[in-house]
Amino acid sequence: MRGTGQDRDAGEMRLAALVIAGAMGLWLLVQALGSYYDWAGKWAYLADLAAIGAFVWSLIVTWRIWRRRKS
Repeated sequence: MRGTGQDRDAGEMRLAALVIAGAMGLWLLVQALGSYYDWAGKWAYLADLAAIGAFVWSLIVTWRIWRRRKS
């Protein structure tokens, strides 16, 4: 049976995976809609910045889990 620490790690990894997949999906959608509707470039930059933020957050969460399991 898994301990509470492993359950927490598994939940955080699932959340990080969902954030990565969701950010990529939304980013692709905004890029496609922006191209189709000829939106201004500032909206593409905003979508890029939001996606980068989500990816950095996921990287930090994953790194913390890796460090916790290593010790």
